[in-house]
Amino acid sequence: MDHLTSMRVFVRVVELGGLTPAAAAERISATMAGKHVKYLEERLGARLLNRTTRRQSLTEAGQIYYQRCKHALAEVEAADASVSSVQSAPRGVLRVSAAMLFGIQALTPIVRDYLGRYPDMRVAMRLDDRIVDLVDEGIDVAIRIGRLPDSSLVARPLRPYRLVACAAPSYLERHGAPRMPEDLAQHNCMTFLGAWQQDRWEFGKDGEVRGVAVDGSFQVNSTHALRAAAVSGMGVALLPLMMVEDDLASGDLVRLLGDYVAPERALHIVYPSARLMTPKLRTFVDCVLEHLG
Repeated sequence: MDHLTSMRVFVRVVELGGLTPAAAAERISATMAGKHVKYLEERLGARLLNRTTRRQSLTEAGQIYYQRCKHALAEVEAADASVSSVQSAPRGVLRVSAAMLFGIQALTPIVRDYLGRYPDMRVAMRLDDRIVDLVDEGIDVAIRIGRLPDSSLVARPLRPYRLVACAAPSYLERHGAPRMPEDLAQHNCMTFLGAWQQDRWEFGKDGEVRGVAVDGSFQVNSTHALRAAAVSGMGVALLPLMMVEDDLASGDLVRLLGDYVAPERALHIVYPSARLMTPKLRTFVDCVLEHLG
């Protein structure tokens, strides 16, 4: 008998509760279904099912073998599907999650390129500075900034995310410019209420990282509001370089601590762990890696 077929019949027997419904599902006779189970038991030298006239149940060995069979059959199915998925064009809706600023300034141009390549695709992008639960909220893929917590998600590293300390000329005229990270303790340091920036800022120089506790009169969960506050002269802010490049060039903001560099934040593209990536997910991940890898 074919070993793989016998494993599949055995799984059907367990999940459907008997030989007769399993045989109907596999389009074979109940007698043949019984022969498949018997073949496995003889091959393994162990009883898999306890049989009575009214019901049947798994033995201890059967319970272990059932779990292994399910996993093995799923791997075989995934292997078969992977061949056709490589050849098929992506189509449907891809649900993407990213932080607000990153989504606006970095991810939207990538999505535009992706949709240009795959006209049958639609992208639903949710921008939110909180960390969403991909599985619970039905998200296919997300871009995460900062250190990743341990999880079952697959994480692919991207180009690091750079931050700079900056303030408006009007603020510096009133309070002076900090010369070293420790000087920030005497300044009004406005902070972001979120996962990637807290009340301790770190700066590196010559391979040494120095951290300083900061405090200020303004905290907000929007990088756009934080930038606006910095431009208005309210205080010092640690902001993504991509957000303030134009402000630095125009002089609306001044980069601080020029000899010190804020450590780069890790950037990852993450998606739920799965044995098989769908064509739409695979092609999107490839497109993001092409731009930001």
